[in-house]
Amino acid sequence: MVRKLYLHAGAHRTGTSSFQLCLAANRQQLESDGYDLAYPGRDGAPEGHLHLRLPKPSHGEDQHGAFVGKVTRALKKHVSGEDQPLVLSEENLLGLIIHFFSGRLYPARRKRLRVFRDGLEAVGAEAEHILLIVRPYDELFVSGFRKHAEDNAVEPFETHAEAMTTFRGGWPEAVKALQNVLKPKSMTVVEYGARGTSSELLVRLLGAEAGAYVEPDYDLNVSATDAALEHLQGIYHAGKVLEREGWQAVIAQYAEHGEDRGFARFSEAQSETLATRYRDDLARIGSMEGVTLIT
Repeated sequence: MVRKLYLHAGAHRTGTSSFQLCLAANRQQLESDGYDLAYPGRDGAPEGHLHLRLPKPSHGEDQHGAFVGKVTRALKKHVSGEDQPLVLSEENLLGLIIHFFSGRLYPARRKRLRVFRDGLEAVGAEAEHILLIVRPYDELFVSGFRKHAEDNAVEPFETHAEAMTTFRGGWPEAVKALQNVLKPKSMTVVEYGARGTSSELLVRLLGAEAGAYVEPDYDLNVSATDAALEHLQGIYHAGKVLEREGWQAVIAQYAEHGEDRGFARFSEAQSETLATRYRDDLARIGSMEGVTLIT
């Protein structure tokens, strides 16, 4: 029997952590309904133990088999029975945030997805439905930069702004990669502003009845203010390192200092360029066969 995969493919800065928290909040119900669950715990989602090792752009095809072995071992920890359907959420499936800043949106997407596909095949799974949330490019890149700056030293946003404005790849390319490599029976793409609650997204993913799942009662991610990010960058550029608990304490300390200090901002012209491209790309996605676009 084929094991059906219901895949929430993220992506970054689109509410993925909240969705994974929703999976945790509904674990008992989902398991009672016959689903296995797999999601990471990097942002604190309870019982999040998924750890997929996927290739970066620098990895060659000769390393494909080794990565497949790692992914297969990771997936086997989350499946039970021979045909139990699997609900999996992973924002890093397509790639990493770091590549945004050099003007590339998920450059290793096909390489990573091929590894993931072969790992799925090893555990008898095939993609039934894929859910992807897409966000306007200017918001995506600003939010990604700010998130990265929470625990890494970064150069000023202006250093990367032009490369991000003229970036390679895009949401249509990500959608096509998911379709062409994983070959899902169906795919839903939801525009960030229309995503609704995490429990509503879970209903969309599984084709369940409205109201079938509860909404988690707290949020994992508290956004850092400009003041917090400036303070953190001072620490990092002085050569110091903070563990998660340390930088989160700084974020909490400056939570009330919410004034806009221009830490990460595109110019008006750059924002308009990215907005135009996003509108055009949504239109491209809307015309793709096998894709339902929610805006």
